[in-house]
Amino acid sequence: MMSSPMFDPDICPVALQPLLQRRWHHWVDSVEPEIAFEVEALLGDGDNQLALARCLVGSEFFLQQCCRFPTLLPQLLQRDDLGLSADGLGVIGTEAELQSVLRHLRNRVTAEVIWRDFAGQWDIPTACGRLTDLAELCIQVALDWHHRALVSRYGEPRDGLGRPQSLLVLGMGKLGARELNLSSDIDLIFAFPEPGHTDGAEALENQKFFQRLGQRLIKSLDTITAGGFVFRVDMRLRPYGDSGPLVSHFAALEDYYQTQGREWERFAMVKARPVAGDPEACAELMELLRPFTYRRYIDFSAIDALREMKALIQRQVRARGLDNNIKLGPGGIREVEFIAQAFQLIRGGREPALRERNLLKLLPLLESDGHLAQGVAQQLVNAYLLLRRVEHALQAERDRQTQSLPAESEHCEQLAFALGRANWVALETELKAARRVIEREFDRVIAPPEEIAESNAAEELQSLWLGCGSDAGKEANLATLERAGFAPPGEALRLLSELAGARIVAALPNTARVRLDRCIPLLLAAAAGEPQPLLALDRVLPLIRAVLRRSAYLVLINENPPVLTQLLRLCSASPWIADQLARHPILLDELLDSRRLLVPATARDIADELRRDLLRIDPDDLETQMEALRHFKQGQSLRIAAQEVSGALPLMKVSDSLTWLAEAILQQALQLAWAQQRDKHGLPPGTSDEDMRFAIIAYGKLGGLELGHGSDLDLVFVHDADPGQVTDGAAPIDTGRFYTRLAQRLIHILQTRTLSGPLYEVDTRLRPSGNSGLLVTPLVAFGKYQRESAWTWEHQALVRARPVAGSRRLSGDFEQLRLELLCTQRDVQTLRGEVVTMRDKMRAHLDSSNNQTFDLKQGRGGIVDIEFMVQYAALAWAHRAPSIVRYSDNIRILDSLIEAGLMPAHQAGHLIDAYKAYRSESHRLALQRLPGAVDNNQFKAERETVCNCWQQLLG
Repeated sequence: MMSSPMFDPDICPVALQPLLQRRWHHWVDSVEPEIAFEVEALLGDGDNQLALARCLVGSEFFLQQCCRFPTLLPQLLQRDDLGLSADGLGVIGTEAELQSVLRHLRNRVTAEVIWRDFAGQWDIPTACGRLTDLAELCIQVALDWHHRALVSRYGEPRDGLGRPQSLLVLGMGKLGARELNLSSDIDLIFAFPEPGHTDGAEALENQKFFQRLGQRLIKSLDTITAGGFVFRVDMRLRPYGDSGPLVSHFAALEDYYQTQGREWERFAMVKARPVAGDPEACAELMELLRPFTYRRYIDFSAIDALREMKALIQRQVRARGLDNNIKLGPGGIREVEFIAQAFQLIRGGREPALRERNLLKLLPLLESDGHLAQGVAQQLVNAYLLLRRVEHALQAERDRQTQSLPAESEHCEQLAFALGRANWVALETELKAARRVIEREFDRVIAPPEEIAESNAAEELQSLWLGCGSDAGKEANLATLERAGFAPPGEALRLLSELAGARIVAALPNTARVRLDRCIPLLLAAAAGEPQPLLALDRVLPLIRAVLRRSAYLVLINENPPVLTQLLRLCSASPWIADQLARHPILLDELLDSRRLLVPATARDIADELRRDLLRIDPDDLETQMEALRHFKQGQSLRIAAQEVSGALPLMKVSDSLTWLAEAILQQALQLAWAQQRDKHGLPPGTSDEDMRFAIIAYGKLGGLELGHGSDLDLVFVHDADPGQVTDGAAPIDTGRFYTRLAQRLIHILQTRTLSGPLYEVDTRLRPSGNSGLLVTPLVAFGKYQRESAWTWEHQALVRARPVAGSRRLSGDFEQLRLELLCTQRDVQTLRGEVVTMRDKMRAHLDSSNNQTFDLKQGRGGIVDIEFMVQYAALAWAHRAPSIVRYSDNIRILDSLIEAGLMPAHQAGHLIDAYKAYRSESHRLALQRLPGAVDNNQFKAERETVCNCWQQLLG
């Protein structure tokens, strides 16, 4: 046997040479002589000598593996990369073989990573990448093996449609970010797409199948055998932690994170990445989790959570004496991660590039986007890489998960030598400098509130708010409010005092109270800059009350001054907007992007956005789908109202946008109702998802493209399926009942009052025979009724009718029928008499005009008079000029009358101008939550013009 290797005497410090010699001899004694001679020959290279000396001095674990696998050391000396292949990996017969093969592979790869690191052949990203690849391979091999074993007993797990299901494994933390270190735990979350059963003779629920699969996977990786372990598995990041189910289906995961997910779980989810499972299902799961992790707005509430976590870490460091812990201590690895995660959580919803999981790739992005000062990213990268190398070296010694620097001087010198430093002092000096860089930037990014520059809220406004309930400073408070422009100041002080003294404020937890105390002075300062400060304050305070128990919204306002400015501006302009925001504070999100808020959307934009929103929701979860429809409608309605009060949308475009919104919602609601009916009863013969043979016909304001804020929907439903047939499902019903239930389901989706209220109120009384008629009418029967039984007022209503959702083919057939019906020649004298009689009846029952006010809609010379004239002209003259009923809205019908030469341009022009003026005022009053009546002196010229036209046309 050899007594010593071919080590240069100066290759390591004198104090470490005995350790090197002992470990070398231990290896020599454990291998065959020919292997020892082979290695000694290879050690003639000085670089090889230095690499081996560092590994033997720095890692007892490395020595153990070289002794267990005698050919390992010569392979490392001769080859640049041993790869991830392993004998027996492809053919594993028993569970014992599986455990043995995986542990052999893990130990060999870990030993190689130690060698390449200490030898200086691999940098940290390469080493972490290899360890991550190892973890993913071991997870997949074990998962596949156990899946096959369970399937052989229970059958393949399948969803309700018979599609096979697979277990999805989310890698969290360092595994998710591809940053795994030598002795890392692997943090996992298990999921599967949908409930169901296996298809074997001994059937099992999917939940139980995947729970058993997950348990066996953990056992294969985590159990300590004679060969050690593969990876320690930590499942505490799953929903409800150790008390929660080991495996959850997608809907359960979504519900948990939407309703109970906590801030620290958002931090964890930043690094989440699928590491095993069906790729399509993995993509679906990540899309489902994205809204929880990344909010649509710039989420400043994350700052508070980061500050709290910083304080917690500092308390732990002090209590547990962790100053020498390079992960948790000051300036440690965790602080670098927090710096990156702060920007990810605050801005990742708006800046998708910041969703990068890997820290070393993310830091340069933060600097290039201006979130970090020039040069800081590289300083943090260098500091982080040093800490990660030290962490690897600490864990390499005995394959133990530790991040604490050694206390014994001998171990300190071993660590320094393994990392290529001259001595411990040199390494310690580098570490201190690196940690100072990290700690400085950490403190800058996660500054406590008192270190943040406040907005322009004057100190006196802060004092005013804190003392507004006291009589002692009342005079000073009134003077402060008066100087700020609040008139009368006593009313402003009353509003503030009522809020300050409210029970809900007294019961607030400390965090929410601090947020409120910061918000009110900012609000007062911003309101003082509005044209009517008291009005702005009065309209916004209900919103403040509404969000007191959801104080993250206060942080959004506090940390983002443009939101506060926009909020005050819109609420001052419209109490309707103020009321919507107070009822649904989630709409505050819409204020964060003023460009998106105030730029009108097209019909396609609206429809596409709604379709994308609904695609992210389980199609079987009707309740969530209904809530999504409501949230979408509220958000879009707020945008349209904001565009209206800001002047970005003229009147005609406001109605267009509200109409497009209703059409998009109707189409999606119909799809939901159709899917439910199809799944329950099957389909009527000759129908498909592409052609339901069913159409929604809009009447009234929706039909006439004149929808306003809060308008009802007048709807009629038609179909053209064979009434004598039945559906082809498990619970067949006849065609007539199928379409009746379809319409009832649709109305339910639209009208049900959920937590977010109804979508729309629906009126179906304009169908043939009104409330006594069929809810859904065959198109043939609709035509027969209109020809033989309909009243004149029903033909008037048909002028404003048009298809808005459902079968395109059937919609085209309806339009042809409408054109035929409207173009029927009528006796003009009879028509005139019936139109006038109907108008007189309406005015007698509905006109609220008096000596002081004019009813814009029903008053003489008002909106309805214009509508009746248009309808009369259409019914009287369409047989001569079918083009005049091509459109269903009053303005374009009047334009068509001019083009057809049926009405003088000046007469039609006066009616158009009056109609626009009335509707514009009606919209304004609706946004002010005022009744549709004006002072009797308003619109005198328009009313006179309309009355003159009425006299000329209808006598």
